[in-house]
Amino acid sequence: MRFDLETFKERSERVTIDDLDLGSFRRQPLSAPALRCIRYMHDVEHHTVCYLRDLLVGPAHADPHVTEFLTIWSYEELWHGEALGKVLAAHGEPAGPARTSVTRARDRGLRPWSLAVSLLGRGRLGEDVTALHLTWGAVNEWTTQAGYARLIAREPHPVLVVLLRRLMRQEGRHIDFYASEAAARLERSGRARRLARFALSQLWQPVGTSVMPAEESAFVARWLFDGPEGLAAAQRIDRRIDRLPGLQGLGLVQRARDRHHAAEPTAPTPVRPRSPRGAST
Repeated sequence: MRFDLETFKERSERVTIDDLDLGSFRRQPLSAPALRCIRYMHDVEHHTVCYLRDLLVGPAHADPHVTEFLTIWSYEELWHGEALGKVLAAHGEPAGPARTSVTRARDRGLRPWSLAVSLLGRGRLGEDVTALHLTWGAVNEWTTQAGYARLIAREPHPVLVVLLRRLMRQEGRHIDFYASEAAARLERSGRARRLARFALSQLWQPVGTSVMPAEESAFVARWLFDGPEGLAAAQRIDRRIDRLPGLQGLGLVQRARDRHHAAEPTAPTPVRPRSPRGAST
C-alpha cells in the first residue's frame, strides 16, 4: 500500500518543545559523551537541507509525490535541529548558525557519487536513480531513529527522553515513506536493485560522515552502539535492509559499527564560530 501523503501533510508540524523543562539541563546536565552526541545530531539535522539539494539535482525533482514529501521532511528535520539546539543552549553551548556555519564550511557540494548517479538519471536510469535515493534515505532514517533510541538507553535524562521520543515519532513517519517507496521501486526494477546494492555496498556511510569530523562520526557510532545492546540495534537495522528487494545480506550497519569500534577513542573537535565576513581573526 502506498504511503498516505495527504494524511502526512495534514499531520505535519513543528516538533513541540514549549512544554519541556529545558532548565532541568542546567540543574541536571547531560554527561560529556551524551552532549557530544547531541552536538553531532544537531549539526546533522540542520544539514538536511543540503542532503535535499543532492536529491533534487537528480531525477527525483520530477516526481511530485517525492517532492511534496521532501518539502515537509526538510521542514520537520529543521525543527529537530532547533530542538536539539535548545538542549545545547541550556548547557551554555553554541547552537544554530554558530554551529551550522562550521558544518556548511566543511561541505564541498554534491557528493561525487550523487553527482554521478544524477547524471545517469538524466538518461534511461531516471526511475532507478530515484529508487536508489529513496533506498539510501530509508537506511539513513532507520539509523537516525536507532541513534535516538540508543541515546535514550544510554542517557535516560527525563526531559531528554521525552524530546527524543517526539523526534523518533516523526522519524518513524519519514521511515514509512522512504521504505515503502523504496520497496515498491526496487520490486519493479532489477536494474534499480543492482544499482542500489552496488551503491550501498561500496559507498554508504553512517549519516553525517561526509560533513562531520571523522573522529566525531567514529565516537558517535562507537558510544551509541557499544556493547551487546548496541550490536543488537545495528543488526535490527540490517534485518530491515534485508527485507528490501535485492538487498539481502549487505550487513551495512554492523560493518560500520565494527569498523568504528576498532578505532581509537578521540577527544571532541571544538567548534569555532565563524567570524563575520571581513572581520579580523
